[in-house]
Amino acid sequence: MAEQTVTKFDVAGMGNAIVDVLAGVDDAFLLEHAIAKNVMTLIDEFRAETLYAALPDHRELAGGSAANTMAGLASLGARGLFVGKVKEDRLGASFAASMHDIGVRFDSLPAKNGPSTACCLIAVTPDGHRSMSTFLGASREITPEDVREADIAASSVLYIEGYLWDAPNAKAAINKAIAAAKQAGRMVAFTLSDPFCVARYRSEFLALLDGQLDILFANEEEAKALFEVDELDDIVRRLHNWKGIAALTRSEKGCVITHRTETHAISAFPVDDVVDSTGAGDQFAAGFLYGLTHGFAPERCGKLGALAAAEVISHYGARPEVSLSALAEKHGLL
Repeated sequence: MAEQTVTKFDVAGMGNAIVDVLAGVDDAFLLEHAIAKNVMTLIDEFRAETLYAALPDHRELAGGSAANTMAGLASLGARGLFVGKVKEDRLGASFAASMHDIGVRFDSLPAKNGPSTACCLIAVTPDGHRSMSTFLGASREITPEDVREADIAASSVLYIEGYLWDAPNAKAAINKAIAAAKQAGRMVAFTLSDPFCVARYRSEFLALLDGQLDILFANEEEAKALFEVDELDDIVRRLHNWKGIAALTRSEKGCVITHRTETHAISAFPVDDVVDSTGAGDQFAAGFLYGLTHGFAPERCGKLGALAAAEVISHYGARPEVSLSALAEKHGLL
């Protein structure tokens, strides 16, 4: 029988702790520094230091997929905890301060040695394109020792970023957190992150789905890769045989929520101008998890997720620029 623990947090998120460094540049800057336009490129630490020094008038925000979801949850008024790894350096302090400023608890001990804090150097040109150079650094150094079982047990939902599965120590940390959540009778949510991540770990993700997960987040392409099917109907049939709740995002086609034999198709919220789709899935998860941890039915959770996603794609950046709580109240969802 699961132990009863006082709930201190609505959601505990685990993911890559990355500092987003944003700066406005021109195309000449991209050419001068050999930055591929409008794509994301993984870089090493030396390259990160060189580009960071060259970026003009930049601003810094805590980033990373799960951390962005935690920001959306905070904007809705949820109590959040983030578990991730930074180094004891300036960017690590910047990440911690940014999370604190939005009201998300982040007190993971920073690494004293090893690679520097992860950063995503985002060069934004006047045409609105975002060219990203990402150094994963210390974010991949999370270990089981960074997981405080009491905090996980005190969270209604444990939310895990699939990207973390790449690092063996991070995988061990995830398994420790899942065990703590299950022991406390808490729900475990997992986001597949991207189709390439699914391709690398398909069998392991299916094993998680069968035995450990209660909530699955995926876009349509990720779900097709997971189940090795080509049609949405085939995905839904597979999920109907699963006991948990799945939220499948479909861009402008909205989302599909499944729970056992139930299926809810939810339209996307209208957006006058899609400026930047970065963070849409992260904010959908924020809205959905807020609803779930506050007793909403799955369909209403999906609508709240769709609203949060619509807000974030209407501007640059992966985090909400207005209060999601106020926005949801305006649309009758809170």
